[in-house]
Amino acid sequence: MTTVSSPLAGRAIGLAAVPDPVFSGAMVGPGTAIDPVRRPTVAVSPVDGVVVSLHPHAFAVVDDEGHGVLTHLGIDTVQLNGEGFELLVAKGDTVTRGQDVIRWNPAAVEEAGKSPVCPVVALEATAEALGEVAESGDIEAGGTLFTWK
Repeated sequence: MTTVSSPLAGRAIGLAAVPDPVFSGAMVGPGTAIDPVRRPTVAVSPVDGVVVSLHPHAFAVVDDEGHGVLTHLGIDTVQLNGEGFELLVAKGDTVTRGQDVIRWNPAAVEEAGKSPVCPVVALEATAEALGEVAESGDIEAGGTLFTWK
């Protein structure tokens, strides 16, 4: 079983509350979302593994069991063309849970007219494969978001 940790401090809100139909409809995969604290922060890896996808606004890490976890920093943030995001690792890097991956500022994203809400999604999984999914309440970076059986 894999425990997926929160990449950010904030409030767990669940995927259904994400202001994007692709995420809220779980079309990317099941998981949850974080409404992050509004201050400059760093998104950290939710699992130990290899960075298989890395963009200024999103990253995916696959653990040694083959579980891929996508962290998407805000909604429609690809339209910011990387402005305000700093990559701290490279695609192909091996990372540990809690390791810094991307530096960004949720407040600046909001000021740019985008939602700072961050979906954290289990790739190629079914909703039944996840347990203990956090969908409400405050959460710290590193707190348990969900388990993957």
